[in-house]
Amino acid sequence: MSDSKKIILSGIQPTGKLHLGRYFGAIENWVRLQQEYDCIYCIVDYHAITMPYNPVKLKENVWDLATNLLACGILPENLFIQSMVPEHAELAWILGCSCSYGELSRMTQFKDKSSQVKEKAKDEFISAGLFTYPVLQAADILIYRANYVPVGKDQDQHLELTRNIADRFNTVCGKEYFKLPEPLYTEVSKVLSTADPSRKMSASAGDKHYIDVFGPEETIRKQIRSAVTDTGETKSGEMSPGVSNLFSLLKASKSPDYNALLKRYEENTLQYSELKEAVADSVIKLVLPLQERKKELLEDRKAIKDSLKQSVGRIRARAAETVREVKMLTGLSN
Repeated sequence: MSDSKKIILSGIQPTGKLHLGRYFGAIENWVRLQQEYDCIYCIVDYHAITMPYNPVKLKENVWDLATNLLACGILPENLFIQSMVPEHAELAWILGCSCSYGELSRMTQFKDKSSQVKEKAKDEFISAGLFTYPVLQAADILIYRANYVPVGKDQDQHLELTRNIADRFNTVCGKEYFKLPEPLYTEVSKVLSTADPSRKMSASAGDKHYIDVFGPEETIRKQIRSAVTDTGETKSGEMSPGVSNLFSLLKASKSPDYNALLKRYEENTLQYSELKEAVADSVIKLVLPLQERKKELLEDRKAIKDSLKQSVGRIRARAAETVREVKMLTGLSN
């Protein structure tokens, strides 16, 4: 770690596939940020168990996601699995005592996710972890004294809670110990479902609503060819959401034909079938090297686990130092 570099912390849940929405919305940006910042990226499996889950599937998802992230260009020394650093949970308990019930009850994601559980589960079991996980999220960030957290506007509420918790802890302990992390807004592509461009691309919505970065080439082409284009009435001269989404995919995948095809669309000389083929070609050109890299990594699965265990050792040492200092400040240790 270079002391001159600002620290970035970001996490990703091991749920669903690594689809184009997640890739363009986060992972591509993570890879780029590694060049400038001291980056710490976390597979947040503690967070994944706040919702109904299958233990066997969870473990599979964790290691599949780890492999996918490495294939995408995340450096192994920057990546770790949350549950391998138990200091996160210990700090979360301490920080939970600097967070009020009222603050947690106002978190919109708890309301949204608990509603999802009620819709899907017969017994309507809502875990306490789902209610308190924003405190664990705060611990994830503060334990590494992060300067920045890459976020979308929909995550502002969580980062603001983190800042409030840090500020309250500092006040109680009489020391400006925790940095107040800032949001890092970077330009990312918003990718919508090709089957329903009124909603975000999401694996939880069903197979037709996401495009797997590591899926078969023919499947990817088929999904793009069947993409919805016209979705009802639009204002004169306004691009429909479906067409706009296709152009977003074209731009995000860095197609050299983007400007030329956009001009032809504006001139009304571009057929949708031609646009879809261009998008498919561009996306396939992007994902094939990632898929090849994953195949190479999977030839030695032990090496993947060994590299992550090494990174966990280094990252855990940083976390343990924070917890040691926090316990001293709170009077929990001699």
